[in-house]
Amino acid sequence: MIVVLKKDATIEQRGDLIEWIKSLGLDVHLSEGKFQTVLGLIGDTESVDEELIKGLSIVQSVTRVTEKFKKANRKFHNDDSVFEVNSNAGGVTAGVKIGDGNFLVIAGPCSVESEEQICAIAESVKASGAQMLRGGAFKPRTSPYDFQGLHADGIELLVKAKKLTGLPIVTELMDLSHLKYFDEVDVIQVGARNMQNMELLKALGKTGKPILLKRGLANTVSELLLSAEYIMAGGNEQVILCERGIRTFETATRNTLDIAAIPVLKELSHLPVIVDPSHACGIVRYVKPLSLAAAACGTDGLIVEVHNNPERALCDGPQSLTPEQFADLVKSVNRVREAVNL
Repeated sequence: MIVVLKKDATIEQRGDLIEWIKSLGLDVHLSEGKFQTVLGLIGDTESVDEELIKGLSIVQSVTRVTEKFKKANRKFHNDDSVFEVNSNAGGVTAGVKIGDGNFLVIAGPCSVESEEQICAIAESVKASGAQMLRGGAFKPRTSPYDFQGLHADGIELLVKAKKLTGLPIVTELMDLSHLKYFDEVDVIQVGARNMQNMELLKALGKTGKPILLKRGLANTVSELLLSAEYIMAGGNEQVILCERGIRTFETATRNTLDIAAIPVLKELSHLPVIVDPSHACGIVRYVKPLSLAAAACGTDGLIVEVHNNPERALCDGPQSLTPEQFADLVKSVNRVREAVNL
């Protein structure tokens, strides 16, 4: 249930109303937007007298919400969420904003392979306009015989690259037992295979770090938002949604990028939405056109795989851009965004 308050409602009146609602056994999500204050009632609202609340002098309107996701719902939070990713590298704190027109570009290799590799890529993508560095330390692979990442050593190398460049880092968490290695990781990624690992999502709801949540290989938009709800229900509302392609009957590409998911998610939710064109297609020559399409469709950012020697990459070389290709992609994406915003 959504309760919209009138502009002249005082803080004291609002507090009394919230206290009364909580006495009914419900939780309240408070959202103070630019033009209105919204109370989201969370719990079993069937017994709540809607007409009684409507009759209160400070209430503008009451609406029942049928969707199971509440905190992630735009009806609860009309304005786009904006939050800042802070990286303290070498004593310098760099803030990167995401959401509401702040376009985020994340770039880096699929897997961290060596200090020389990750530091060289970090410097090149930063020079081309990336605001965050990605790199896999713990790698979920389809085959047990493929390279699984450098694990804790990989995170140490990412931290070295962060200190060198000042770029905040994002890397994937596969298991709760690995969380102890993530103290200096700025954004925790939940991969497609773990999108419905509910115990993992609950634990991430208790962290203070932004979470980059990738859509599962065969999951619906609603299921993605419900997974975000698990994180937010735990107290962590810093969730970035990521469309990375879904499994369809098509075999021409690795996955099928659901470009329609961008406007759908932005209509249903206030959370930022970014796109991973690399995993969506799995073929390097399609990464740029998919990035341009995503930018034209209103995505809040991109996460792109970049490798300084894709032919010798230990993971996902066929879908990785070279630093030169990435620089060209960023310039083209910026032109598309300028054209769309005219």
